Amino acid sequence: MLQVIGDPILHSKSPIIQSTMLDHLGLDIPYTPQWVKKGGVEAYLTWAKDHGVTGFNATMPHKEDLVPLMDELGTEAIQYGAVNTVCLRDGAWVGHNTDGDGCLDSLIYAGMWPARQVVLLGAGGAARAVALRLATGGAERIWVCNRTLSKAQQLCQLDPTGVLTPAGFEPKTLVDVCTQAQLVINCTNLGMDDCPHQFEDFSFLDALPRDAGVMDLIYHPARTQLLQQAQQRGLKVSNGLPMLVYQAIFSLEYFLGRKLPRQELAQVVFTKLGLI
Repeated sequence: MLQVIGDPILHSKSPIIQSTMLDHLGLDIPYTPQWVKKGGVEAYLTWAKDHGVTGFNATMPHKEDLVPLMDELGTEAIQYGAVNTVCLRDGAWVGHNTDGDGCLDSLIYAGMWPARQVVLLGAGGAARAVALRLATGGAERIWVCNRTLSKAQQLCQLDPTGVLTPAGFEPKTLVDVCTQAQLVINCTNLGMDDCPHQFEDFSFLDALPRDAGVMDLIYHPARTQLLQQAQQRGLKVSNGLPMLVYQAIFSLEYFLGRKLPRQELAQVVFTKLGLI
């Protein structure tokens, strides 16, 4: 049995994504959501072994909490300091992170990659995985823009490539960096349903070249104000749903222990979700 854990969890699209892929592959493996309250992952690991769980995905707020509880960690999980995919191998829990690879493949799918200069909004856990993966994926410079500059600086210090550059979040700063960028990625919760805060100024979008892309990792709502504003300016746009699909494909490869037809599975899921 496979699961996804989180708090909350009922909103998660992982069960429909993973079940669609498993059905397409002809595999009769259940994939179910499991509510695990914050701080409860250690107890869940014991429960999961006793109840036949052979792998699970993790979403907020458990990704960082899982790191010290794993028996083994994959390279990306170590680098990003977070786990979103866990497999049971010979009685040992092995933690991986597929967020970075999922983001890169979703950018390729959206026609937004390669991009030499990237503006990344936010410096939290999602931004860390995206920034560090794109830094090794061909970007020449990535500005990590955050309201608290010290957090952007801390993230950039994790980058051995020297591609990441910390920056502020003031309107003038965003305009300055966007004049040099081909891609903007929002890794904050600004624009998310029920988020009390929104972008105060979208003038930075006017500084982007006309062929630039704007990705928002949010997919609730499907079109945030950021994406609406970008679309009105004729920019390429994508929400976070393709990233969710691609990171799920990489997760399933870990669960099954083999390579899968990634593009074929992506098309099947996109069709199921009404994206194509």
